[in-house]
Amino acid sequence: MQKNISWGGRFEKGPEAAVAEYTESVSFDKALYAHDIMGSQAHARMLGRQGVITPEEAETLVRGLDAVRAEIEAGRFVWKTELEDVHMNIEARLTELVGDVGKKLHTGRSRNDQVGLAFRLFVSDRVREWQDLARALIGVFADKADRHRQDILPGCTHLQPAQPVSLGHHLLAYAWMLRRDVARMVDCERRARVSPLGAAALAGTTYPLDPPSVAADLGMYGAFDNSMDAVADRDYLLEALFCASCTMMHLSRCCEEIILWANPAFGFVRLSDGYSTGSSIMPQKKNPDVAELMRGKTGRVYGSLTALLTTMKGLPLTYNRDLQEDKEPFLDADRTLSASLHLMAGMLTELTFNTGRMRAACGAGFLNATELADYLVGKGIPFRQAHHMTGAAVALAERNSKPLEGLTLEELRGICDRINDDVYAVLDYEAAMRRRETHGGTGPASVARQLAELRAWLGRKENA
Repeated sequence: MQKNISWGGRFEKGPEAAVAEYTESVSFDKALYAHDIMGSQAHARMLGRQGVITPEEAETLVRGLDAVRAEIEAGRFVWKTELEDVHMNIEARLTELVGDVGKKLHTGRSRNDQVGLAFRLFVSDRVREWQDLARALIGVFADKADRHRQDILPGCTHLQPAQPVSLGHHLLAYAWMLRRDVARMVDCERRARVSPLGAAALAGTTYPLDPPSVAADLGMYGAFDNSMDAVADRDYLLEALFCASCTMMHLSRCCEEIILWANPAFGFVRLSDGYSTGSSIMPQKKNPDVAELMRGKTGRVYGSLTALLTTMKGLPLTYNRDLQEDKEPFLDADRTLSASLHLMAGMLTELTFNTGRMRAACGAGFLNATELADYLVGKGIPFRQAHHMTGAAVALAERNSKPLEGLTLEELRGICDRINDDVYAVLDYEAAMRRRETHGGTGPASVARQLAELRAWLGRKENA
């Protein structure tokens, strides 16, 4: 049993081997090494500026931390579980490289605010990456939508045919979902990138530190306001996990449609070989495994959010070791979301739409019934009465195994004598789609406006 150099002075012996294994976090939090080093260098420079250490000592610490980073990135660094975490591993190696001045690095800070700073920087950078991946996927949806503005398919409610819509309009629905996701990520990142350094363990410090200057040095949006809140807060992380969960939910909804559409009973899409798999026993199968796994992994990201909410709900102020359980859920959610956004862009790019099959499907389910009701309203019939008459027309067509447009003028006039032969132009599915040019509608001009707005937004630097 080896003493831990960061806190072992009060103890006669170190923890039991099983305890050390149970409590270590270096096996996963070493992913934060670059951000820990960035934070430590900013802290060292501030200590030098404030006269807590000499400028020369600060420079020695900064150069030493550069050397540690180089060792890690070259794969030469030896991680030691007995040092518990990434932070103590880096400090111990720094002291080996620069001597006793390395022991001055921790002046005025605690691992509580040190960990908070490194993780906030890490989460902030990952959320920025999510934004870039989501924007790229929005671009793919926009490009696909642009190519399919005039193609129609059945739009559904309750998974039942409802009205004909433009395929471009349908695809843009996902682009708008993702745009909201990006806006949430931008908002989340602003709250994540706030420095807790200077809060120390919980009560602040007697050293003349300058927390705002550390925040500015690291390109953060500001420093903490309350030292107890600073070390206890994980709201930013919960927000990030909610952003990830919401985005995964949107991807999962798209996956569900791809899975349905790839079934020959629909036959709306053809999956590329690169984003599907076969069967070990059925040679004809082409399975949408990527979409299915993405749909399944959504629950995994939800689990990360639920796990951290559960961890946080009973914690008294301030820091508690339970908070070590904040990193693995986020690291897992980050890997899942980042890969999913990337793979969805690739899968969608290579997805082929069977627009003929989509158009043919509009002939089933009386998707033009609303058009007939609106036509009757145009003839001066109150909508509720027009709705009832249209229902009678649907029942007649259904009894005769015809689409609405297949009813003769005589049959239609038997329901309402105000119907004339101009009704057939109204019942045309493409015409029904083209007429819906109200704000956000499925008509070609409306879809063009949506595309223009999305592309202008994608071209702007700030995409909140």
